Amino acid sequence: MNWQAIAQQIESATGQPFRLLAAEPLAGGYINAAYRLLAENQSFFVKLNRPEQVAMFEAEASGLQALAQAQAIRVPEPIVCGQTTDHAFLVLEHIPLNRLSTRSEQLLGQQLAELHRQKQPYFGWHRDNTIGSTAQINGRYDDWISFWSVQRLEHQLKLAAAKGYGGNLQTLGEKLCTNLKPLFSGYRPQPALVHGDLWGGNAAADDQGNPVIYDPACYFGDRETDLAMTELFGGFGPAFYQAYKTVYPLDPGYARRKTLYNLYHILNHLNLFGRSYLHQAENMIATLLKAVE
Repeated sequence: MNWQAIAQQIESATGQPFRLLAAEPLAGGYINAAYRLLAENQSFFVKLNRPEQVAMFEAEASGLQALAQAQAIRVPEPIVCGQTTDHAFLVLEHIPLNRLSTRSEQLLGQQLAELHRQKQPYFGWHRDNTIGSTAQINGRYDDWISFWSVQRLEHQLKLAAAKGYGGNLQTLGEKLCTNLKPLFSGYRPQPALVHGDLWGGNAAADDQGNPVIYDPACYFGDRETDLAMTELFGGFGPAFYQAYKTVYPLDPGYARRKTLYNLYHILNHLNLFGRSYLHQAENMIATLLKAVE
């Protein structure tokens, strides 16, 4: 690995010398390799992937910048992203991370609500990005139901069909996509900047106990999508939800719509990890269809 090339990029981006002493491998996700680059008095967090994945890192950096500009929740500062001969890379501020305490969860709930309260101009985003390693399409829409149907559910269903998941999944999925309106009776979502992939593995606390979120898949969408994702795999306690609802109460219909929103992630898991998610996806769609009958 040509660490010196990345060190030079860090120097150019920060305007400060960076004399690399060590590159420590870190436990990361299934998508990227992760390292901590150490100098005498500073360190950076670095993600690596294949050179052709540089656009994925550019989109992630853009999401982190958008979250930082909202000034609601701390995120790692993106330093520089680019390519070497062998790798695409993203260099971020290194933040020592700890598990969320009850107090940190409370702060995260408050701060996420403040992020979501900031009005945005449309549904979608200025660029496509990724959800996991799957392309996430973010065309601009004024109508949320159309956005969710076309850009989220239909997109994942097409990917699933291409992987051989046809039959009942496609039949049920097509029926759902054309019958979403009853789930939104009396509720009109407003565009909010959402993290987009807010599960327990993408939130922690810094050394002062302040919440930190990372690995975003940002777009302007219904805030309920972020809340639903926090419930999908667990990791967030009662203090988080109570604090959020105190600042920004949820519509009663959220209890039904969270299944709709988490269906997107289960379909994505089906496309990424295989057939073990097929039955869950079909059951979720069947549940939603019963709700709209």
